Amino acid sequence: MHPAFSVIFLTTLIGVGQGLFLALFSAQAYGMAKILPVQSNEFFATGGLIALLFLLGGLFAAVFHLGKPSYFITRAWRGMTQWRTSWLSRELIAMPIMIGLTFIYMVVYHFGLDADLYGWGVPGQLPLTVGIATTVAAIALFICTGMIYAAVKFLQEWACALTPVNYFLLGTASGFTLATAYAAAYGDGLVQFFGNWAIVLTLAGLITRAASLFRNSRIKRKSSVQTAIGVRHTKVQQKSMGMMGGSYNTREYFHGKTAAFLKSVKWIFLALTFALPLFLLWVGLVMGDNGLFLLAFIFQYVGLLFERWFFFAQANHPQNLYYQVVG
Repeated sequence: MHPAFSVIFLTTLIGVGQGLFLALFSAQAYGMAKILPVQSNEFFATGGLIALLFLLGGLFAAVFHLGKPSYFITRAWRGMTQWRTSWLSRELIAMPIMIGLTFIYMVVYHFGLDADLYGWGVPGQLPLTVGIATTVAAIALFICTGMIYAAVKFLQEWACALTPVNYFLLGTASGFTLATAYAAAYGDGLVQFFGNWAIVLTLAGLITRAASLFRNSRIKRKSSVQTAIGVRHTKVQQKSMGMMGGSYNTREYFHGKTAAFLKSVKWIFLALTFALPLFLLWVGLVMGDNGLFLLAFIFQYVGLLFERWFFFAQANHPQNLYYQVVG
């Protein structure tokens, strides 16, 4: 497939925003349980703002994926009407819910709002309720985004349970890495907590992404040149794709890069997304060098851009069997 940079930025930016929020809520819940130090309201408010900015950045990138960005509102609400059958429609519903709840979470902490919602007589019920609702929305958005691709059965590289798992793990890993850098600058006793979880999630993401690469390298294709043109003869040789110039089919369903280029991108994203961040996080935690955490996030996010480009480019649309030869 031909990777669309708007979708690459959409999926990576919202992944960071979702992951960062989940990190913040983890610190909030552990703090309320007296397992971790209780943070100030401003810590969660500022962290919520950063997560919100990443989510809005992803939404802004999504606008450019439409044929006419000026029609965004019209096309968005129409897309939501197909929620019964379309994972894309479900994502279009989950994303504004996630953005709205993150905004409410930020406002609740910024103004120190609270209420005894359940008659427990303990503080923090309103922030906890909003945090739980936003966590559910974040997980739902991860599932919807991953299933958009996993549900496409004829793209065998995507049609796998590892696809939504990778979206979740890579998004949460990048979010916790950013949370580690954020806690190093503004938090109180959370660097080890966020940093260790960032390492665990990055390692888990490495395992599942490596598993998907291994699986995809051994796919047995369901389509062939014979099935592409409906001829069952054992020897079919394609001489021309039926046209000498390019078309929508040749532009949008094939990336046009060489196998060597794809291989280089694969090793780049493996190094930037996993190896370098793991090393920098480990050194930062051991040596107490807080500056390495931000560097780890920068490397990891750039690696995710390469990873997502590779994810789209590796998917081999069956129609390429018919359009593979110019003539």
